[in-house]
Amino acid sequence: MKLIIQIPCYNESEVLPQTLAALPPELPGIDTVEYLVVDDGSTDDTVDVAKAHGVHHIVRLTRNRGLAQAFRSGVDAAIQQGADIIVNTDADNQYVGEDIVELIRPIFEGKADIVVGDRGVAQHPHFSPIKRWLQRLGSWVISKAAGFPVPDATSGFRAYTRKAAMNIVVLSEYSYTLETLIQSGANHTALTYVPIRTNAPTRPSRLHKGNFNFVSYQGVTIMRAYTMYRPLRVFAILGALLLAGGVAISVRFLYFYLLGSGSGHIQSLILAAILLIVGFQTVLIGILADLIGFNRKMLEEMMLRLRTIEADQNNRSL
Repeated sequence: MKLIIQIPCYNESEVLPQTLAALPPELPGIDTVEYLVVDDGSTDDTVDVAKAHGVHHIVRLTRNRGLAQAFRSGVDAAIQQGADIIVNTDADNQYVGEDIVELIRPIFEGKADIVVGDRGVAQHPHFSPIKRWLQRLGSWVISKAAGFPVPDATSGFRAYTRKAAMNIVVLSEYSYTLETLIQSGANHTALTYVPIRTNAPTRPSRLHKGNFNFVSYQGVTIMRAYTMYRPLRVFAILGALLLAGGVAISVRFLYFYLLGSGSGHIQSLILAAILLIVGFQTVLIGILADLIGFNRKMLEEMMLRLRTIEADQNNRSL
């Protein structure tokens, strides 16, 4: 069995040696452990440092494309290199490398296809009180969107089986963490969390550039992913609210009409008609989006089969 530990990097030449040194060279039950670095258009010596420290595979992106796409490129490369299990960790040495043993344990026990490390964000010693609250709020929102408990939504310390990795679709350019959780819930993928340890920060977060930036980017990602995978529910709720408003205003107009003063409330009747029409159209859009979603699922199945065929061909050529 082959395990590949992938590390998305952007200008990490100073911290990368420390991160690599903490990774386990071998693991129980694993025949081969290899490291894969994704250079996301770095302008420093990240690639040279990776080579000097014996990294087995290096994927170079010609320009900085963001963490989400770097993660996706690393997953694709790990699959092509024949990985049976893929572990993703951050280049800033946030996660304790020794905890990879616990991270992959549920996969060995057949309990999960995706395992996420839980940092205990509610009591995390290196997070500010505001960041802890935002992390808890975000995890609660993702729990509702994904349909299963999510204690740590933004943790990047994750393990994937080969099949689960092939099913990953990342469209965001910001971060993959939230989108993939919602996708896992929609696809009913077996996912679990395990407690992990973290190291002291080596540098400020490049994703968390202030609370407003964090909330706005994560909020857009959640809404986009949830609408993509639960379109009927989203548009049905919006349509129901519009229809309810239209009905309420219609009842109000009818009340005044029966009292003999309906002529003074024609504007309410027009507004009610608009809300009812738009609400009905919104529900129809939801039905259409849901049908399109079925087509997307079929395309994902086709992509999975293509990736499987390509990976098998590459394995035979290795």
